[in-house]
Parts: sequence; structure tokens; C-alpha cells
Amino acid sequence: MVTHPNPGVMMAGRPVRPLVLPLLCLLALVFAACTPMSNASPQGHLVIIGGGNRPDYMMQKIVQLAGADSARILIVPNASSDPVGTAEYQRDQFVSYGVTDVDFVNLTQETADQDTNLEKLEGVTGIFFSGGVQGRLQQVLHGTAFLDRIRTIYQDGGVISGTSAGAAVMSEVMITGDELISKDTVYAFSAILQGNIETWEGFGLVKKAIIDQHFLRRKRHNRLITLVLEHPELVGVGIDESTAIIVNPDDTFEVLGERTVMVLDASRAEQISTDSQGNLSASGIVTHVLRSGQKYDLNSRRVIGS
Repeated sequence: MVTHPNPGVMMAGRPVRPLVLPLLCLLALVFAACTPMSNASPQGHLVIIGGGNRPDYMMQKIVQLAGADSARILIVPNASSDPVGTAEYQRDQFVSYGVTDVDFVNLTQETADQDTNLEKLEGVTGIFFSGGVQGRLQQVLHGTAFLDRIRTIYQDGGVISGTSAGAAVMSEVMITGDELISKDTVYAFSAILQGNIETWEGFGLVKKAIIDQHFLRRKRHNRLITLVLEHPELVGVGIDESTAIIVNPDDTFEVLGERTVMVLDASRAEQISTDSQGNLSASGIVTHVLRSGQKYDLNSRRVIGS
């Protein structure tokens, strides 16, 4: 929060002259008008993909939202164990959809804010985060000017997209994929247990939900149920493979893809509690299963339209 000087009645121990005070007020208004509104609603879109194969129409939607023929796409592949190979493959994909201006950047935490990397963001209308391990991506970009500029692109109307790990980083509460207590190597996330799901601070592009991916395919219900019971102020959105949600500036989203999205809402749940073993319980958790074309409002927490 920026604190503006108070144009009070005294300056340096002397009364302010009558003509000076209006001038100071005018300057304060000009400064306020030129200061970015950090709390303003983003004007861009998010295309958050649950992993797996990406249908042509899904990728074409990203290109359309990024400006179609004038789209400028930058791929950020640092979640991958082979960032360059992954980025080159995805660059060729975007070229096949008619994007003539597509590039990638291979970052480290030390190089993310170098001028040569920041310059690659100039004029970009779309960002694509590759899949892999979300922790790698978060460790490289967290707290960087590079990430701040990506947020500005989104704020100004660009499209930010990501698949798998690139989806998980979108929310403020980011699932890492690791368990802290019940570390069963055969049956992962086999319990709904308080304090079991490891989370880090994500990129915060989604403010009102926790994003999970590969959701139905990999049976990740337990970890998302756990987190919405621990964070009932947030909606859990589990996106399956070959499926995406398109988040609009008004915090509504539409499902697009081959499978479904599960929404878990514990905001009105009653008797959220644990037993002596740490098992979480609650009643009144609302669940929605949405297919392609259906829409959901993150503000009112209800399914809208068809």
C-alpha cells in the first residue's frame, strides 16, 4: 500500500500559502491516477489444462484469446525435466496452429530477471507453462520481476495458460504433489487427513480456488477434499486430462475438453472436525461434476447457464 504525503496546513514549520495547497492537491490526484490499481480485476483469461493430450480446439482457443493472427506466445517450460526439448515441441505445436511469433525461455532462479529474459516478455499476449513438476517452476519464478510482468500481461488482457504442473501453479494455494504424514508409496493420498497435503505459495492468478489436475484419471479426490476442508473459503477445482477451464475476467469459468471437471465447495459445510487420528470429517460439502460447455461462477459458487 502506497502512503501519499498529507498536504497538510504546515510545511517546514510555515503555513502553506493559499495557492500552494490547491496545487499540492492537484499533484496528489495526478499521482493517484497514474498509480497502477493492484486490486483491479484482470482483463485477461486463464486457460488451465488438467494435463494429458491437448485437443486441437483447446490450443486454438489459447491462440484466439492471445490475439489470433497477431498472437505473440512465450513458452515457460521450467517445470519439465527437459525444458528445452519440451519447449521446442510445444513451439512447433503453436506454429502448426498459425502462430508466427512464438518463442520460449529457459530460466534459472539466478537468471530469471536478466534483461535478456525480461525483454522476451515485451509485447507478449500469451504465456504457456509446460507440465512436469510444479515445484521446479515455483522455485524458479517465485518473487521475480519476470513473474510480476507475467501478472501484468494477464492484468492487461493477455492469456495465461498451463498444463498439469503449469495448471497447479495458477492458484495461491499450490498442491506440490507430496504427502507430509501418510506416505504410502502404493496408495497415494489414501486418507482425508489433517495436515497431510503439502502446499506451497503458488502464482496466485486464481484467487478463489485451489487447482488440481489429472484429477479423475489419477483419483486425486482425497487430497482436494482435504484441502477444501482446511480452506473452506476456497473452492476446489479438479480438472481431468484433456480438459481445461477457461477463467474469464468476471471470475466465471467454462469447461472445455474431452472429460470433466469436479468442483468441491465446503463453504457451507458443517461440523468440520478431526478425530484423535487426525481424520477430517464434515457434512454438507457441495459437489459439482461439469462437462464441456458448462459454466461455474467462483463468486456466487454456483453452476450457471447450461
